[in-house]
Amino acid sequence: MGKILTSSDKPLPLATRAKIQFKRHYILYLMCIPGALYFILFRYAPMWGILIAFQDYNIFRGFFYSEWVGLDHFIRFFNSPAFNTLMVNTLAISFLNILFAFPAPIVLALLLNEVRLQWFKRSIQTLIYIPHFISWVIIGSMTFMLLSSGGPVNQILNIFGFNTIPFLTSIDTFRPMIVMQGIWRGAGFGTIIFMAALSGVDMEQYEAAIVDGASRLKQCWYITLPALRSVVVLLLILQMGSVLEAGFDQLILMSNAGNRSVSDVIDVFVFREGVVGGNFSYTAAIGLFQSVIGLVLVLGADRLAKRAGESGIF
Repeated sequence: MGKILTSSDKPLPLATRAKIQFKRHYILYLMCIPGALYFILFRYAPMWGILIAFQDYNIFRGFFYSEWVGLDHFIRFFNSPAFNTLMVNTLAISFLNILFAFPAPIVLALLLNEVRLQWFKRSIQTLIYIPHFISWVIIGSMTFMLLSSGGPVNQILNIFGFNTIPFLTSIDTFRPMIVMQGIWRGAGFGTIIFMAALSGVDMEQYEAAIVDGASRLKQCWYITLPALRSVVVLLLILQMGSVLEAGFDQLILMSNAGNRSVSDVIDVFVFREGVVGGNFSYTAAIGLFQSVIGLVLVLGADRLAKRAGESGIF
């Protein structure tokens, strides 16, 4: 917006300008109140809990009277025998999701963008959105029924002469199974953002490309993909913030004694030690470690994006 000027062409004081802007757009500011309250109550207020990461927290003494232990819990976690396993498992699943699950909505959006029959396009969109609204509990149950030793998948394999594959307990099939679950549940819903970005592309660009003799592949490469670039970079930067969060709900349901060596990630460990074991300070320190690493990765990815000519998020 331009500056609000007086008759003498001098800018008004900041407080006066803010008051004028509020009166002019007060409905928009009122609409922001629920979102602001959400972040204040559920994001900023609980930040006091960070204190217990540096304490030997006792629920009866509270935040301010528990004994301070400094960085002991962080040192304990870094020296833990489980640290290397937890980091490897968490990073492996996160990077597999970035490599396969992250591009899946982009590919779906590109394919849907090429569909010219609108009724067929809307029908496909509706069908691929549905899995997003299915809880991980139901998805886990479906996976158990399909991939168990006596399930339909193994029965089909047996019909064609293949041996039964222990999908649910094998360490070789666990990570691909987790990634495929994530793609099936989230890829369709993720196309909403990319389809919205593609809706803003000027159709005259495609018409000009057709006149110049560009094939459908070249139209996609030179028009469609550049239109998605800024959105892809933005979402990739945000994705980097959750590298150490491989997905608790999904993994706690699919982990078992057979695949524990590859399914034991930081989130599951925090649940086991914090909620089940009652080590609140220890797991708070681990959670703070995850948050700090996520923040560093987001800031680093944002700086790299800006150096590559993108706008970034900050």
